[in-house]
Amino acid sequence: MKSRVSGRRILVTGGAGFIGSNLVGSLLESDNQVTCLDNFSTGRPENIREFSGRSGFRFIEGDIRDYDVCRAAAAGAEIVFHQAALGSVPRSIKDPVTSTDVNVGGFVRMLQASVESGAERFIYAASSSTYGDHEGLPKIEEQIGKPLSPYGVTKYADELFAGVFAKSYGIEVIGLRYFNVYGPKQDPEGAYAAVIPKFVLQLMRGERPVINGDGTISRDFTHVDNVVHANHLAALVTGDDTLNQVYNIACGEAASINRMYEIIRNSLGEFDIGVLGIEPVYGPERSGDIRHSLASVEKAERLLGYKPVVRLSEGLPATVKWFYKRLQQKAG
Repeated sequence: MKSRVSGRRILVTGGAGFIGSNLVGSLLESDNQVTCLDNFSTGRPENIREFSGRSGFRFIEGDIRDYDVCRAAAAGAEIVFHQAALGSVPRSIKDPVTSTDVNVGGFVRMLQASVESGAERFIYAASSSTYGDHEGLPKIEEQIGKPLSPYGVTKYADELFAGVFAKSYGIEVIGLRYFNVYGPKQDPEGAYAAVIPKFVLQLMRGERPVINGDGTISRDFTHVDNVVHANHLAALVTGDDTLNQVYNIACGEAASINRMYEIIRNSLGEFDIGVLGIEPVYGPERSGDIRHSLASVEKAERLLGYKPVVRLSEGLPATVKWFYKRLQQKAG
């Protein structure tokens, strides 16, 4: 069974970001013609530097809030992978206006531009934040609660808009609800850095990372290779039962923040034994966070043919090794 889309004209929005750049690389490896759109608000030039000058790759620097930019980027695309967004719950609480402008306004502009350009399919990054205050575990696509942050509201609104566009304009849409994605090219610095690369960087500096809460909060940490795999599958599936749906993309296994920290510290200890004695600092829980997150991936398995290709036990040590080497290169 084919597991990678190939020979297509594709647009990846947010293609210089963490997930987007990993997806762009995979699509180029599969002989697709790939346009990458990014404004470098959270994406980084170094994430796509390796693609520069490569046959089949085109880069457009621009903002999805600019409809002319959206139209230019979508022109000729058969499939649109929409990864562009302002992530982070704390960022959305601090600045809900900009998060909404980008995550909802930009999303709708990109959807409309995709319809106008004649794109067949629009595959977009949804989020586990949509489950909000629903306490049931594991998380099942059809059972959600009320969002706990402006970010959660924006990602749920995207799902609603996607469904309306599918019914009103006939474009095929698929939403992939990502759960706590980690892996190479994730930004370790900045006010809204993700927890895994941030902890790696802090430990390498000999600093004590801060864990929000008592560390028993759990997440379904998902390696970026699983997300890339799911996007390929979403581009390939056919049939009315698979389209215009949202799917959980995760590993289907939860680990506490304490466990995640232990794996990171032990993995770094292979390079620097001194980090093994560094204990975390425990601080207050963050506003807008849920305590536990665990996905059911049954629907994605049944309809997309998705199975996680990388588990936490192998993915997290490999990611720590990648960051260690990259940060050592920068330091040297």
